[in-house]
Amino acid sequence: MGFIGANGAGKTTTIKAILNLVRMDSGEISILGKNMAEHELELKQEIGSAFGDINFYTRSTIKTLTNVIKTFYRNWDDDTYHKYMKKFKLIEDKKIAELSTGMKVKYSLTLALSHGAKLLILDEPTSGLDPAARDNLLDIFQELVQDGEISILFSTHITSDLEKCADYITYIHNGQIINSAEKEEFVDTYRLLNGKKEQLDMIKDRLISYKINSFGFTGLIHTKDFDPSLTIKSSTPNLEEIMIYFSRKEDQDV
Repeated sequence: MGFIGANGAGKTTTIKAILNLVRMDSGEISILGKNMAEHELELKQEIGSAFGDINFYTRSTIKTLTNVIKTFYRNWDDDTYHKYMKKFKLIEDKKIAELSTGMKVKYSLTLALSHGAKLLILDEPTSGLDPAARDNLLDIFQELVQDGEISILFSTHITSDLEKCADYITYIHNGQIINSAEKEEFVDTYRLLNGKKEQLDMIKDRLISYKINSFGFTGLIHTKDFDPSLTIKSSTPNLEEIMIYFSRKEDQDV
């Protein structure tokens, strides 16, 4: 599942809540059929998480930090660890402080994949990676999910990542879940309209948001609110366009 939203929308806070790293005001988290608050230690054996940046033990080498972390996982697999270290071209003698942002992401993911996790929870895993490295990482995600042994929840504001590998999408905006569905169903919930300026008044109140250009206007609307008999061109938006128009809604509501 891809978890999308603009920077500051609440993605990281939600993920920290899922992992019981922040206190929730209300509600409960259930993972793999079990309550997180009641079964945290047990569940964290089956969850791999990665937040990209590593800001602890920065003077230690990768090897030293790995030797500490592996002691917490009963199903740690050295062969899997070394496979991904080689795949990501990481060197164990490197100090954490010497790693680039992209290398930290790769190391975090290596740790997350090395203890037989059934669920990966990844916060902006492709952030800081160059296009080739991002594409390689997305290929790995696809391979893992296709094997059927692991599920992945990853947050991102890079919607093109989700176009390639996500099967479900959850969209958060200002701390609220706007929509959560299979990817095809998600985008089919909306229509992108292109019309003449004089057509705007007849549909403005039904639009999520819109922008005026030299040719007329473009706007996003819920499919259920669109009358196909109107002589306004419509098309299926992509994920980036959906995010953009929800962000514009906030500006237009001010």
